[in-house]
Amino acid sequence: MSKFKKLSIGLFILFFIGILGYNYVMHGGARDVSSEETVFTTTAKNITNEFINTTEISNKKYLEKAVAISGKITNISELEVILDNTVICNLKESNATIKQNKEVTIKGRIVGFDDLMGEVKLDQCQIINK
Repeated sequence: MSKFKKLSIGLFILFFIGILGYNYVMHGGARDVSSEETVFTTTAKNITNEFINTTEISNKKYLEKAVAISGKITNISELEVILDNTVICNLKESNATIKQNKEVTIKGRIVGFDDLMGEVKLDQCQIINK
């Protein structure tokens, strides 16, 4: 087998592995939080205070977990709901039925805590109690 043929086969294999790796990183790890069991149920004020007081412990306890958080909607945009000015929820889809100053429970995955702003951030959120 010639060097050119070996090189071509090697490059094709590397290209194929690269495509598989890209697809795995971009799409393979996607979760559907709405179908997962809720691990913790709490209020917006309680979880925010817990993160403020014990950030490292709270990160280990809550990050990447499906949680249900109750609170009053203090701000709404198309795909974002803010509970009690401290929990930012990125909705999976727009929901025209929600209204400001209404008590709700939102299920989502905790993705982080902004200690500078004192905000807990969730994604893949859906309103489970209106």
